[in-house]
Amino acid sequence: MDAQPSFLNQLFDKGFLVPSGVDGLYGRGEAYEEVIAGFDSLITKTVANDAAEKISFPPGMSRVAFEKSGYMKSFPQLAGTVHSFCGVDHDHTELLAQLAAGEEWTGKQEVTDVVLTPAACYPIYPVLAARGNMPKGGVVFDLQSYCFRHEPSQDPARMQLFRIREFVRAGTPEEVVAFREEWLKRGPAMMEAVGLPLHIDLANDPFFGRGGRLMKVGQREQQLKFELLVQIANPAGPTAIMSFNYHQDHFGETWGIHTNDGGVAQTACTGFGMDRIALALLKHHGLDLKAWPKSVSKTLWG
Repeated sequence: MDAQPSFLNQLFDKGFLVPSGVDGLYGRGEAYEEVIAGFDSLITKTVANDAAEKISFPPGMSRVAFEKSGYMKSFPQLAGTVHSFCGVDHDHTELLAQLAAGEEWTGKQEVTDVVLTPAACYPIYPVLAARGNMPKGGVVFDLQSYCFRHEPSQDPARMQLFRIREFVRAGTPEEVVAFREEWLKRGPAMMEAVGLPLHIDLANDPFFGRGGRLMKVGQREQQLKFELLVQIANPAGPTAIMSFNYHQDHFGETWGIHTNDGGVAQTACTGFGMDRIALALLKHHGLDLKAWPKSVSKTLWG
């Protein structure tokens, strides 16, 4: 008897995802995008009264801002930089010969001023700092971006380029903590409305190296990060489809972001892994959208 195709191959066979030849890098079919659009609409309805400023960022951001953020200190293994050919005519001739011979051809590539966006919130902090002191009551942003992390895998829920919709709150400690507590209630309610079995757990980011181990412990001890987990395709356990993060004054100090009275602002964010949510829905409700529970379909598409 033939083995059951992997979930990834089932997604390929049904046209939800399109292989590119690189693990974690896929095209998206029409039905897959329909699922994404449905959940995106649910988010929009949920935040209708939040008065959040909506900004969509490209999948690339300033290298200067990226360096200042401290990302390379914590997650160098995940970062992606953009390089371009910077040679002259002779170098181009040599490059073409190397390509024709199947040899390494990247010798004249140099790093540009662009890096791949690692999380949807990273480009907003320099923007917010440049505006000066925040208004009384702080601010909320509704952000969207394709993001990149270098962790190739055949687990479809661990893509290298993926979409995040993220809400960032900046203000006083009381305002920021209240924001996160509200989302810790909202998030599970949204997932329950679309029929996803879930649980929330204390979590940590994948900090790199020996120093990173201490940061993981500190993040957990201070309860700075929670994740909403759903079983998708990893036999070892469930996958995070939402995260709830309290940055304290890290970004406020880094960028010089200030509250209305001039104090250092604190920040928190809630992130929706849009591709992971779509995959979770397909895994739990099946690959025939017309056969999904009526309550789920109504919640997503009305």
